[in-house]
Amino acid sequence: MGMHWGNMCRNIRGIYIYSLSPYEQKAFHNVLLKGVPNMVRRIRGQIFRVLPPFIIGYVIYAWAIEEHQRLQRKSPRDRCVE
Repeated sequence: MGMHWGNMCRNIRGIYIYSLSPYEQKAFHNVLLKGVPNMVRRIRGQIFRVLPPFIIGYVIYAWAIEEHQRLQRKSPRDRCVE
């Protein structure tokens, strides 16, 4: 039939495809005026939901590493010198 895969149907009724040329897009338009303040606002709104679990997780992780190193010693009187 001479058609390549993906180009088998040329006209589809009722489906409209719009695209914008990459040369006409302004990807970084108003990034400093609108993007940065919006990012700061979002971070301030979510910091108290995200930060406490990370702090608790880090404290537990640090405790587990220290406990593991303590349990790996032959004698409890031995001190880990790092």
